[in-house]
Amino acid sequence: MIIEMIHYSEETPEEKHSEYLSKKLDCDYTYLSNLFSEVTGSTLQQFIIINKIKRAKELIIYGELSLKEICFKLQYSSVPHFSNQFKKVTGLSPIFFKSLKKRKRIALESLIDQQNGKVTN
Repeated sequence: MIIEMIHYSEETPEEKHSEYLSKKLDCDYTYLSNLFSEVTGSTLQQFIIINKIKRAKELIIYGELSLKEICFKLQYSSVPHFSNQFKKVTGLSPIFFKSLKKRKRIALESLIDQQNGKVTN
């Protein structure tokens, strides 16, 4: 349900993830969180954060949304909060992560040009 909510939902949820899960499963969030931790060894909140960052990476790579739009879509309160969490999980800032995509594309274009007999750079 969390993966579906974060990765596949096109609409931005109007409620917090905890409220959504509680309502969908008709269960107290504290109970769900404790059960999740017991079974997986990780907190439910950590699982949500990791999946939000995975989704953010996809959205950054697609390049269709600004960081502000990605923050809104993934329910972050602000770009700085998102950036801090992104860096904690990936070790990179969102801006640096985005720049890696550009570098790979440039490197790939250079490789293709070299294979076609064109020399660039």
